[in-house]
Amino acid sequence: MNYQQTLDYLFTRLPMFSRIGAAAYKADLSNTIRLCESLDNPQHKFKSIHIAGTNGKGSVSHMLAAIFQTAGYKTGLYTSPHLKDFRERIKVNGEMIAEQAVIDFTAHIQPLIEEIEPSFFEITVAMAFDHFVKEQVDIAIIETGLGGRLDSTNIITPELSVITNIGWDHMNLLGDTLEKIAAEKAGIIKENIPVVISELIPETKKIFEETARTKNAPLSIASHNRQVTDWEWENHQLVITVAKEHSADHKEYQLDLPGIYQAKNLLAVLEACQLLHTKGWQITDDIIHTALRKVKKLTGLHGRWELIHTHPTVIMDVAHNVDGIRQLVQQTELTEHHQLHIVMGMVKDKEVEKVLALLPKEANYYFTRANIPRSLPENELAAKAATLQLKGEIFPDVNKALHKALEEATPEDLIIICGSVFLVGEVNTAIR
Repeated sequence: MNYQQTLDYLFTRLPMFSRIGAAAYKADLSNTIRLCESLDNPQHKFKSIHIAGTNGKGSVSHMLAAIFQTAGYKTGLYTSPHLKDFRERIKVNGEMIAEQAVIDFTAHIQPLIEEIEPSFFEITVAMAFDHFVKEQVDIAIIETGLGGRLDSTNIITPELSVITNIGWDHMNLLGDTLEKIAAEKAGIIKENIPVVISELIPETKKIFEETARTKNAPLSIASHNRQVTDWEWENHQLVITVAKEHSADHKEYQLDLPGIYQAKNLLAVLEACQLLHTKGWQITDDIIHTALRKVKKLTGLHGRWELIHTHPTVIMDVAHNVDGIRQLVQQTELTEHHQLHIVMGMVKDKEVEKVLALLPKEANYYFTRANIPRSLPENELAAKAATLQLKGEIFPDVNKALHKALEEATPEDLIIICGSVFLVGEVNTAIR
């Protein structure tokens, strides 16, 4: 098979969560373990950092990868889903896995695929681990796909575990309370391995504390040890002032990720770096400051309050659940603009009504959908929105919707594309 045939095989032969949802979710680790056993257990042959959370885990993963790269370490990065190119999921020092490597791995593992019928995600995890060993990485940053306890990535023993936050998402698979969701995320906490929790809320405090105590895992709460005292935007960069607990010292960090929600993520990153430094990793303040100014350049991260056009301002953001949309609306209110235009599409298994209820009624809406089976049809999304006094037109794809928004907007307006990672991935960023 050539590269395109290989991708077609992976996308169509294997159950893929992004396309079909819960039917692709395998609630045990047996397939991943079997795949990795056939590859001589690559997960035991590289050092790693494991990251879970409802929102923010992708940003934290990319920030940490940028820091390790800047420190001179050969750094693997495994994230999901991809926006444009499958190979975005597996990178070393910001470089995507080669097409030939994808072909060769798939050909090698194909007999076992036919035998055990793993999911798409299980295959990509095994591919990533195998690639990191072949590339002899010094460390790999591993983002969970969904949950933690039963996530395919949860066969590693990392240097450090990080849990960014707990919110409402994937309740059909992870549980219908924040406590149940937290318990699934806490499943990445390992015996004697330090864990950083970005922030605690009353519903999750006991879960994390008890799990850490049971596993004898040193527990650090990032939001207890540091506080954000100020922030501002400068030339599409976010400047955050951070104060450390019991210290009069304040430090400024400049991020090329301008979403104000990155302030919470930054605290988790700083706490993780401090703990990793005590374990012997050569991460200095200068390295952290340098890396955070060019995370996108070093790692290729996209879709986090990403500016793709000016006059009018066009922003892409992968916010797609209640907590993510709430943060996006907050940032919208702080962004100067005349009229607001929202291009939106969602998938069926999200809390669509709760998300829509957070959105401003005075905006102009352009309802659309991503080209995947899980997408909520644009007319159904518009109908749900209409019950909440959100009014707009419907479009068969995101680029037609964006084109219409650009036609209607004035140079002082703000256009936001949100609601689905997959919708953002289909945006033609070469807009004029």
